[in-house]
Amino acid sequence: MADSPLEVRKTFAQAETIRSSAGRSDGEELRKVAVCAVVRNPYAGRGYVDDLSGIIDASDELGRSLGLEAVRLLGQPVESYGKGGLVGSDGEQEHVNAALTAVFGDAFRAAVGGGKAWITSMTKPAVAGEVIDVPTAYKDDIWVRSHYDGVTIRVPDAPRPEELVVIGVVTNRGRLNARVGGRSVAEAREKGGKQ
Repeated sequence: MADSPLEVRKTFAQAETIRSSAGRSDGEELRKVAVCAVVRNPYAGRGYVDDLSGIIDASDELGRSLGLEAVRLLGQPVESYGKGGLVGSDGEQEHVNAALTAVFGDAFRAAVGGGKAWITSMTKPAVAGEVIDVPTAYKDDIWVRSHYDGVTIRVPDAPRPEELVVIGVVTNRGRLNARVGGRSVAEAREKGGKQ
């Protein structure tokens, strides 16, 4: 990505393994992985810019690379995913949203083996070290309630004022002990991921 307007300063990853909830396990651990790219915002400090295609177009490679690293760190098949981002104070929220359009989403989805389901998303303006909660949902069917979850992420030194933090999240399953109904994974698979 040397020629990309999304010049990467650093990547940051976190992994979490949950073994029980409310003192009970349903037999399989829940693993959540978040991978973040801290990138220079090419529109920082420029005021309102109408055309954000520089970020949109460059986000394809970012989506692919974050997806591949997330799968590697998860170490097992992906069942849920989400995306998110932070923008530093010299930019605007629309800049990080530009990094997470369908261009990013399609590349991320292909890298993690996702279906056609919409990828949940969250963005916000932030200062370095601010927390963001990135929602997750089942990769093949948004209506599988057992997989509605999220990951809390904090990159200690980002975003700086001129930066974006672009985030991809994956999990190996839905919530532990999920029991609020809705479509099951088996039903979604039988349906073939049709919304």
